[in-house]
Amino acid sequence: MIAAENAAAVAALAADPAGLDRAAQTMRAADRVFLLGAGRSGIALQMTAMRLMHLGLAVHVVGEVTAPAIRRGDVLVVASGSGSTAGIVRAARTAADVGADVVAITADGSSEISGLATVTILVEAAGKLDRDSAVSAQYAGGLFEQTVVTVGDAIFHSLWQQSGLSADELWPRHSNLE
Repeated sequence: MIAAENAAAVAALAADPAGLDRAAQTMRAADRVFLLGAGRSGIALQMTAMRLMHLGLAVHVVGEVTAPAIRRGDVLVVASGSGSTAGIVRAARTAADVGADVVAITADGSSEISGLATVTILVEAAGKLDRDSAVSAQYAGGLFEQTVVTVGDAIFHSLWQQSGLSADELWPRHSNLE
């Protein structure tokens, strides 16, 4: 059931890849990439942050003590199924106010985050408060969070292929303090 739900969510993204393409272009052109999500969505974006770092991008996870101020020329990538998570909306507004781009991954294309975004990637998944199983039988936004991981990997893969770098060239950026 989980595999089938993931396959359907990915098929919906593949049917209209323009958002993914625009997100990759925006991230490639940015001076620095900032990522922010709450809860499991945030953990999913941390996985994306790691891969973007492996690619050599200047990447920061919002909330980490070493994350600098965002500015024009940067991009903030946010994930919120509802598109209305207060702290994420505030961060997106701040980013937009200073002239940074915002890439929003959400299940609600009419949400406040979508309105602030330069690029919106719409995920066909239930939000964490949608418990009637009409969109997903999984609990509390599970499908959305799983799809955020897939979106991040797809964007990374696109950027990696465009970079022309080999896996061996990325490898030295892997953590050696594990």
